[in-house]
Amino acid sequence: MLNLFKEIGKAFFIGSIVFIIIGLIRYNNGYTYSNGKDLLIYFAYNQLYSVVLYLANGYFFKYVLKNFKDTFFTLKTVLILIIGVIGVTMVSVFFIRITHEVIFGNETLSEFVVSERPQDYYITVFIAILVSLAILVFFYYKHLQENKVKEQKIIAGTASAKFDALKNQLDPHFLFNSLNVLTSLIEENPEAATKFTTSLSKVYRYVLEQKNKDLVSVEEELKFARLYMLLIKMRFEDSIVFTLPENLSNPEAKVVPLSLQLLLENAVKHNVVTESRKLHIIIKEEEGNLVVTNNIQPKQVIKSSTGVGLLNIRQRYQLLTNRPVLIKKDENIFSISIPLLTKKNTVMETQDTYISKLKYKRAKDHIEKLKGFYIHLTVYLIMMPVFIFLNFQSTGFPWAIFPIVGWGFGLTGHAMETFDYYPFLGKNWEERKLKEFMNEDDK
Repeated sequence: MLNLFKEIGKAFFIGSIVFIIIGLIRYNNGYTYSNGKDLLIYFAYNQLYSVVLYLANGYFFKYVLKNFKDTFFTLKTVLILIIGVIGVTMVSVFFIRITHEVIFGNETLSEFVVSERPQDYYITVFIAILVSLAILVFFYYKHLQENKVKEQKIIAGTASAKFDALKNQLDPHFLFNSLNVLTSLIEENPEAATKFTTSLSKVYRYVLEQKNKDLVSVEEELKFARLYMLLIKMRFEDSIVFTLPENLSNPEAKVVPLSLQLLLENAVKHNVVTESRKLHIIIKEEEGNLVVTNNIQPKQVIKSSTGVGLLNIRQRYQLLTNRPVLIKKDENIFSISIPLLTKKNTVMETQDTYISKLKYKRAKDHIEKLKGFYIHLTVYLIMMPVFIFLNFQSTGFPWAIFPIVGWGFGLTGHAMETFDYYPFLGKNWEERKLKEFMNEDDK
């Protein structure tokens, strides 16, 4: 209801502007109102047209926008919109005139139908088309700007997530602790030290092999998790109980590389691990997700967790799929579910493929921008003589100059946006503003 009142308010505003423009045209042609009552009646009649036409065409516009969302700015949809606006406007005007002439007037329905002329609809249909085209141009410009910001955010997000992934591949504390364990094992148990060194080298080999990949098979990642936990268990001996799934429904399903390492390291880093308080870590497959669960026995530390590891995993998955990383926590159990990805639910395959698609999309969008501008220019050139013709047919006052010049300004703005030409704002103005808005959004 509140939205309806808001739309009616907009209709009254547009109607008032139309009333003022038409009033000035009529005044310049020598027409005057005999008294304030006549002016008020004309204003009320004008506002009735404005509200009904605005609401009817507004709902039709939203219907087209909803059902032709992916092809909204194509020539076919624009033609559907214009034809629909003409039809909706004519039907609305017909019922308004019936209300005025038959219900509140002295004419019968048959007299009204006989006396109806096409000329009674020309000006109203013309204004409705003009307003609809202006709204269409506004939506088109807004659509292009939103796409630009979205593309820039995707590029920036990809670079940022990649950087974070490399930065957080292995916790420096893990490497430091591993070297300490190795030092002690060399003195106490040289055979175990050799085994530990071999496992540590395999861990780093996996890191080097997978660091540039966006996805790896869940089977590979679980093998790495087993090897990684072998090193952890050498440090904590029997204080950690680690369980892996025996079988996988789809061993070739994909996960983000090194995601399990981050989750396992977090479990060890944030919980007490002793012989009397064992840490139980379970990895299992559940409803298309890989779930890592551990019992909660938090360390008594002054410094709180930064959450960098979980943020890192979430960022990478957001770039790959619409399925979220789920976190559940109660008094005793902490669990994280990461999606097992397949071709059907993966948005992005590899960095190179993604960049190639992005370049193709940019080229395609540029062509669409050019096509949209040329359609706009063609419609403008067609409508200019129509304005002039209607002007000569209606009055000697040159009112056609107003829509021609006003629309011309809009066309000039469209051309500047299409060809990236901003003489008053500087060559790099748009790029600077995009970065500024993106930084504000991130904050």
